[in-house]
Amino acid sequence: MKTLVIGLGNPILTDDGVGVKVAYAVEQALGSGHDDSIDVTEASVGGLRLMEMMVGYDRVILIDALTLGDAPPGSVQQMSLPDLEAISPTQHSASAHDASLVTALDSGRRMGLPLPDDIIIYAISVENVLDFSDTPTPAVARAIPRVTKAVLEDLGIDAS
Repeated sequence: MKTLVIGLGNPILTDDGVGVKVAYAVEQALGSGHDDSIDVTEASVGGLRLMEMMVGYDRVILIDALTLGDAPPGSVQQMSLPDLEAISPTQHSASAHDASLVTALDSGRRMGLPLPDDIIIYAISVENVLDFSDTPTPAVARAIPRVTKAVLEDLGIDAS
């Protein structure tokens, strides 16, 4: 099974970079001789470009910062695409020049692109995504090892 792990965010916007930091930690844990059916990358792109990155993979694991309503910073929620759609039923993207991930994947499937059905999303509740810093807030920083361990377990790798 070909798997892509994508850490999303801007690594210099405090908590927004948490997905990227998890991707780095996963990559370090895998080491240089890891199974070549697993790719790990980071991105700061929206729906259409993200969908293009997923073409040809059987499974994708996304890690991203998200404002989860009343959830305290550092809270982690594992989600699926239907869960994501339920959070944002209007499916607006953060950019007026792009589509949401759900809309982009739907469009890609309609075009016959080989996109994964198995998409796991780790949403980490954040506190600060406005200030420039490469260091997350303490609560969000504490979530990084937990999410890294969960991703490694999803990959079938002992994370103890």
